[in-house]
Amino acid sequence: MSDAVNAGFILDMQRKLYRWSTANPDKVFADLFNIVCDRRTLTHAWRKLARNAGSTTPGTDGVTREMIQKRSNGVAEFLEEIRQDLRHGTYRPQPVRQRLIPKPGKPGKFRPLGIPTLKDRLVQMALKMVLEPIFEADFYPISYGFRPGRSTHDALARIQTRLHPSSTGPSWTRYVIEGDIKGCFDAIDHHVLMERVRRRIKDRKVLRLVLAFLKADIMIEGSLRHSVTGAPQGGVISPLLANIYLTAVDERYKRWVTGPRESAAKVSNRHSRDREHGRPTFYVVRYADDFVVLVQGTHENAEGERQSLAHFLKEDLRMELSMEKTRITDVREGFDFLGYQVVQKKSPTTGRHVGNLFIPKGKLQLLRDKIKATVRKTSTGRTLADLIDKLNPVIVGWRNYYRYASRAWKEFAKLDWWLDQRIALWLRRKHDKTPWAELFRQYAQSRCGKRKRWRQGKREIALFAEARQQRFPDRGIRIPNGWNAAQDERFLMGATKHWEAINTLAYL
Repeated sequence: MSDAVNAGFILDMQRKLYRWSTANPDKVFADLFNIVCDRRTLTHAWRKLARNAGSTTPGTDGVTREMIQKRSNGVAEFLEEIRQDLRHGTYRPQPVRQRLIPKPGKPGKFRPLGIPTLKDRLVQMALKMVLEPIFEADFYPISYGFRPGRSTHDALARIQTRLHPSSTGPSWTRYVIEGDIKGCFDAIDHHVLMERVRRRIKDRKVLRLVLAFLKADIMIEGSLRHSVTGAPQGGVISPLLANIYLTAVDERYKRWVTGPRESAAKVSNRHSRDREHGRPTFYVVRYADDFVVLVQGTHENAEGERQSLAHFLKEDLRMELSMEKTRITDVREGFDFLGYQVVQKKSPTTGRHVGNLFIPKGKLQLLRDKIKATVRKTSTGRTLADLIDKLNPVIVGWRNYYRYASRAWKEFAKLDWWLDQRIALWLRRKHDKTPWAELFRQYAQSRCGKRKRWRQGKREIALFAEARQQRFPDRGIRIPNGWNAAQDERFLMGATKHWEAINTLAYL
């Protein structure tokens, strides 16, 4: 069966599930297990899994994608074996292998990463493809993490818009609560999560499968630990389950944020009424377990909401809010979110306070440290082309992420100059007896009218300044997810022009 046929079946199935879930918020879905076990679902799940670099990482059974593909008719037999195990009820998730990943910029601190077996990852992928469109219809527009069609930049653009002036005057937002949940993924309560899943799913086989993944043992340094709470980070389905769980945070602020089936006008009216009566309002923007609460009110209002939020998390979600890390910050002083510094500053052109994004100094230093380590670890016995191959993915990925920051071009120019010096020193150590003029002639030629850059053969170092500074538009409350693209694209054509007009105030 061709890939196109499988992809068509999956897309059609997901669109139907999404449409039914959107049309009826009380609908409970049954008979989903047969879709999970369908050969087309498993085959498409394999194709998606095989494109992921993580498929080369073995779980506790030591099996990798290459090992399956090298077998005679290996993939087909592998998928059929899984299908039969699922249909006969003999499938059981194997223990998850845990690895500790260092946290960037936090020496001595690690994040636990759970690596399921390849077989379990494939079943999780198939299960995710069936469940995701159902729950996607219930997720709030202000949630952006691990959702189709959404990104960190959408979350940041939404915050910027809330800090911009509107047609009625300057932004009312004065403070922000920087939410931090202690060990969020590890603290997910299985009972609470399953209760939320059962609101939409009544297929017992699917429910047992979800619970089995949550209860899977964890292999830590050769010993097994039984999972009582949490969803292992690294599991294919874990981000979806975390979003189902944390939607409770979004629901807490449903008076002031647009619901999944609600118009923005109704929310705006509620905001206006609360302001007229002198009541504070709160607006949450969430990316997975990272979230901020924008406060239209006093510092006392913000402090009261922080205490109430901590109580809510403890009582309803059985989680703990880190009070020392959950700071209350004046938006004009700025706060860090998703790698950017967000600040409300006065525009030099209009004199009005607008939301701006900046590259934090700490992120610039982390980048320099990473490049230094890469250059230092690349021995002078290697070629310049080898060094360029290691540096270019770092440069391109970093500049693409931060090109939406205000005055990014200035920081990019500084980084290009600094990187030029680092490579020059590396070449000096490699060719300690070669004159500088010869080094520049051999490795720093310009091409096609471009500025001179380090290059060898067809390899040339990427420049930070090659990424043109851009604005990321706030795409509003409705963002196409691939299952309602035709409807959302028509909406987006008009909405994008409106939000881009607002965002021009932030472009300095």
